[in-house]
Amino acid sequence: MSIATKQNHIGRKISRIRELRDMKQEALAQALGMSQQTISAIENSETIDDEKLIEVAKALGVTAEAIKSFSEENMITYFNTFNDSPGNFGKFESGSICNFNPLDKVVELYERLVLAEKEKVEYLEKLLKEK
Repeated sequence: MSIATKQNHIGRKISRIRELRDMKQEALAQALGMSQQTISAIENSETIDDEKLIEVAKALGVTAEAIKSFSEENMITYFNTFNDSPGNFGKFESGSICNFNPLDKVVELYERLVLAEKEKVEYLEKLLKEK
């Protein structure tokens, strides 16, 4: 298997994003009205049709494009920018003054995560009522 094929394995990307969202295959299967075995098969597939990818992305709370472009390297680079770039949070030793309360930012992030979880629960409840 070539490196390019390994990096573009959509199933592995779906699996990794699902894990990062702390979601089990069973929960994703339920959200999509599929069996856990079907989710397992999707995660073992190198490719997936666009329509199904959009459904999976929606259930995971991301875009189909985010799944297609997902890579561990991009994620690591993204998080490293918070420590390395003076424009973000790092390099206060140069005399910069923090003009925001970092705790406020943590609370803001937490509130966004709670809202996202509430929306996910509402979506799953809606799906259950439709059955």
